Amino acid sequence: MTYLFNDPADFATDAVRGLALSHPDHVAVVHGGVVRATQTPQGQPALVIGGGSGHYPAFAGWVGPGMAHGAPCGNVFASPSASQVYSVARNAENGGGVVLGFGNYAGDVLHFGAAAEKLRAEGIDVRIIRVSDDIVSNTPENHRDRRGIAGDLPVFKIAGAAIEAGADLDTAERIAWKANDATRSFGVAFDGCTLPGASEPLFHVEDGQMGVGLGIHGEPGVRDEAIGTADEIASLLVQGVLAEQPERTDGGYQGRAAVIVNGLGTVKYEELFVVYAKVAELLETAGITPVRPEVGEFITSLDMAGLSLSLVFLDDELEQHWLAPVDTPAFHRGAMPALDRPRRETFWEAGADETPQATEESRRVAEQVSDVLALFERVCAREEAELGRIDAIAGDGDHGQGMAYGSKGAAAAARTALQDGAGARTLLVRAGEAWAESAGGTSGALWGGALTAAGGVFADDAGCTARTVVDALDAGIAAVLRLGGAKVGDKTMVDALVPFRARLSEAFTGDNASEAIIEAAATAREAADATADITATLGRARVLGDKSLGTPDPGAISFSILMTELGLHLG
Repeated sequence: MTYLFNDPADFATDAVRGLALSHPDHVAVVHGGVVRATQTPQGQPALVIGGGSGHYPAFAGWVGPGMAHGAPCGNVFASPSASQVYSVARNAENGGGVVLGFGNYAGDVLHFGAAAEKLRAEGIDVRIIRVSDDIVSNTPENHRDRRGIAGDLPVFKIAGAAIEAGADLDTAERIAWKANDATRSFGVAFDGCTLPGASEPLFHVEDGQMGVGLGIHGEPGVRDEAIGTADEIASLLVQGVLAEQPERTDGGYQGRAAVIVNGLGTVKYEELFVVYAKVAELLETAGITPVRPEVGEFITSLDMAGLSLSLVFLDDELEQHWLAPVDTPAFHRGAMPALDRPRRETFWEAGADETPQATEESRRVAEQVSDVLALFERVCAREEAELGRIDAIAGDGDHGQGMAYGSKGAAAAARTALQDGAGARTLLVRAGEAWAESAGGTSGALWGGALTAAGGVFADDAGCTARTVVDALDAGIAAVLRLGGAKVGDKTMVDALVPFRARLSEAFTGDNASEAIIEAAATAREAADATADITATLGRARVLGDKSLGTPDPGAISFSILMTELGLHLG
């Protein structure tokens, strides 16, 4: 379990602060994460990599010459918010554009994508690399739709080395994708990990069993098998990865591979070395030469008991950058060229937004909206454990925590906005930003986007009617559909949103918002419960196949609960 923490909600922030204090020559803290303590050279592309906390040394431990220029750090196992990504990118960028790199998870795709749009709107060229090395999470022909696990290390190492060697933005993007497409990973878990403040792991593996095909966010394996010896596990992993070995070609892959045996947090170095001995033997038998193999903890999952094997099928270009020097807090290799690297003296900071003037009528509406967000905070705290339990069965177990963090942040932002004299529109927009930033992850992005879109229906210079409330709900749902890209049947919150929206439209007569919302919420709950009969096709749960059968989608459940409470509150 996680023994050392203060407030669990501050765990990620506290860890980042301690990292920077212990490595002042490498990294400095900015809003949302860390950047290099030295200046990005003028015109050099900035490699900004990130994801949830709980994976150290990924991602903040890889910031430094030869690798990343910055790392936004989300909550444990949750994507950093768009504002965090934006802040770190603005601090790292210095005229050469930005490469945003992250593991291919829905929350990261949403938040990094939103940040990229904002950066592009300001004239900064941005490229996005989604690492997708995990072979169990999709088919070989859909390699770029897989999730990212330990392959993050070689992809970002190779991309960072290319940038250090002088690659421009186009070249850095090409080499990063090339490294991703050449990387394959496969892992197993022996027991789950425990979130800070939790008393039980997110999942258990039965004695004598192992979960095959682990994730790095507390997801169990896609199937359970009897645990084997170290040699048997090494054989399983090597066979799985080599099943996708590319053909050998002149000028291309010729049987040389970067090799990484990665511990997830509890399996220690001596055990990993025992596994690597067999891995090296099997690769030699297959005619593959390991190139600068790495054995240790590179992408962890708090205290998860497990390990993974990654291979990068190298050509000369990839090998050159894999072998290049690097100097970061947690990953060192060789000696960096003796270049002048001036320390940073100033950092970019977001300015305080002025509060638009609001009429008394709109401020009264804002008070009512703030009361609703306070209600959501109480309900999410009440439901946190149960939503986490549902999510842990076939997901990563953080949905309850994410909803609790997000609603708490939104309610606090609403109270601050009220103190500043904000109207309803401004209050909801700020609450949406706060929900996304406080929660991170997919649900954070979607609920944040929903509140922001709902705010667009209200005004700072007018009151509201029952129609305004219903239109705001409709706008919020439209934003979720637009941002998430899910459809009915994918086993997501959309399975509850769409029938809720349809029933609300039918039931609303112009002045019965409370009754119509309660009726629509009942329809949403029926639809949410029915997702137990669906196999997930989107999100982290999709890679677990039939393990999600029999359990409803937690996002659909939480939406139906909050809409029921909203309807009752308005009555």
